[in-house]
Amino acid sequence: MRGPLVLPGRELHWRFSRASGPGGQGVNTTDSRVELSFDLARSPSVPDDLRSRALERLAGRLVDGVLTVVASEHRSQLRNREAARERLAATLRGATAADPPARRPTKPSKGAKRRRMDEKTRRGRIKRLRGRPED
Repeated sequence: MRGPLVLPGRELHWRFSRASGPGGQGVNTTDSRVELSFDLARSPSVPDDLRSRALERLAGRLVDGVLTVVASEHRSQLRNREAARERLAATLRGATAADPPARRPTKPSKGAKRRRMDEKTRRGRIKRLRGRPED
């Protein structure tokens, strides 16, 4: 079992721009939208087995092996930085997680089958009583 994956700050690339939405007078002057990019394909800090698993699972989100996460829901750049960092961590955590164990097919027990058929018969009788009486 290996420990948690730690990404050094030098491998993270930050970009800032103006966010749309609320902000009042300061909305046109503050660069509160945050883009956090991580080069997954060429990162030396990600082990090869985890890298191949993450590249396969995130194939639709990567551009040239780079994963980009955007946060602009907060008015503060600092809070958007934290949100982007958390989002990147959650995405990588999900992409590198081990596969769930294979499902073992099971069959219902004889008693369960019998109870099911008895209940169907009982419901059928109830519904038959709702119809018109036979002469």
